[in-house]
Amino acid sequence: MARLLLLLTLILMTGAARPADAADVDMQLVLAIDVSSSVSWDEYNLQMQGFASAFRDEQVIEAIAAGPIGQISVTVTHWAGLDEQQVMLGWRVISGPEEARAFADSLDNVPRAFPYGGTAISDALDHAHSLFAKDSNFSQHRVIDVSGDGKSSIGASPEAARDRVVGDGIIINGLPILDGRSDLEIYYRQHVIGGPGAFTELARGYDDFARAITSKLVREIRGTWQGV
Repeated sequence: MARLLLLLTLILMTGAARPADAADVDMQLVLAIDVSSSVSWDEYNLQMQGFASAFRDEQVIEAIAAGPIGQISVTVTHWAGLDEQQVMLGWRVISGPEEARAFADSLDNVPRAFPYGGTAISDALDHAHSLFAKDSNFSQHRVIDVSGDGKSSIGASPEAARDRVVGDGIIINGLPILDGRSDLEIYYRQHVIGGPGAFTELARGYDDFARAITSKLVREIRGTWQGV
């Protein structure tokens, strides 16, 4: 009887601790966007326009709606060198076309966090990992979507950070942007991505970014419930 009462107390305490606006979602997604020195202002704009375009795309909206719960939780962060990581859009739930398009409108107005800096992928992964603890929503499927146009140039090699993230049950997918580095996708596969079903979606330059991120988001969102 004592054990039963203790169990019921713990359940009630856990439920009471959960914020009233918390929701179960099909996926918690961190969009980690490279704004290091290798990314020009025009290229930065193409990235952000690509993200905004993706969340206006019917394929992405339909993928969100088709999930068992029909909604995802998303946050956006910029990263560059050491100690250069900043959340640009906090966690929000997207459950339909209106929320998706409002999120796209917010992406249109995101300023660049850092005008220059190295490429510290390890720090970016650790930072992205820490953001899940700040989301009041819950999903068994937690994903970091990291995009970038270069290999790590400063700080620790990404493997240890990748392993910490994956060890916590989080999937890391990559969107390498080919900008004169033909082996970048191989680098992402070997050193950055990880977790069950982790994958890369290649952008063959910044002009190809909108297509690539749309395709990637559709695959990520559907993959959480279709086993892709």
